[in-house]
Amino acid sequence: MLIDALAPSLVAVGDFWSRIFVFEDYGELFVLLSQSVVAGAILALIGGFIGTFVMMRDGSFAVHGIAELSFAGAAFFLLVGMDVITGSLLGSIAAAAIIGILGARASHNSTFIGVLMPFGLGLGILFLSLYQGRSANKFSLLTGQIVSVDAAQVSEMAIGAVVVIGGLLIVWRPLTFASLDPDVAIAKGVPMRGLAMVFMLLLGISVALSVQVVGSLLVLALLITPAAAAIQLTASPVKAVVLSVVFAEISTVGGIMLALAGSLPISPYVTTISFLIYIVCRIVGTVRRRVTGSGRKMPVAASPHDEERATSRVH
Repeated sequence: MLIDALAPSLVAVGDFWSRIFVFEDYGELFVLLSQSVVAGAILALIGGFIGTFVMMRDGSFAVHGIAELSFAGAAFFLLVGMDVITGSLLGSIAAAAIIGILGARASHNSTFIGVLMPFGLGLGILFLSLYQGRSANKFSLLTGQIVSVDAAQVSEMAIGAVVVIGGLLIVWRPLTFASLDPDVAIAKGVPMRGLAMVFMLLLGISVALSVQVVGSLLVLALLITPAAAAIQLTASPVKAVVLSVVFAEISTVGGIMLALAGSLPISPYVTTISFLIYIVCRIVGTVRRRVTGSGRKMPVAASPHDEERATSRVH
């Protein structure tokens, strides 16, 4: 009797999982969409690098604001029949430049970013409502897509990765200093506004590239969550970047490979994996702090001396 009563529910659960995971002809599909996996790996590398600085500068809100303008730019270019990627890039750079001009630290511009976000989202919705083409094109701007990544896009992402990571490596030391101890950095003559502008432009490029795969609404899963998980485990900026890249690769590449086997957009897979990694790292970090007896979160070290001191607390 119990089995008969549960039978409809078991069938419904089976149908649900069959929609999420369908591994029939998976090998052929993986070969066909291998460029999407490569694109995801490149974006994860970018997200892992710049995400750590986003966390150090408390810039999560800025990422969301840039993503909204990136969405508006992509929607406008879709409406007028131009390249969506170019529109996304222009929207991101415009938003990043505006935020960078207004202040050295994104956290000081939360009010303006709060105003900018609904404006960008409203523009994007307006452009999409006027667009008369395929509804799938509209949906992909919000939640991402993987099936249309071609060799040209992979090349663009590779060039973008070189620009973003190369730029971060060039300004690594002063940007880390300015991000973690701005008052002392100002006293030492560090060009805060110039560094903020460089960082925001690099962040704008990263957001524009990420929107192509995970969509504008869920770009935080690529640029924020892996870095947030990494800083739960280490106080070293270098180790945080390495862990952030690893977590971003697992989330993005793993999400894409699962999405190949399902009928859902890529975003639910990526965000779920990324969230689970963060939860595990948060638990591990909490346990380690209790074991060491510090009872405090581990901030990313501000200087080599601070890094050494903070790392000694961990180990």
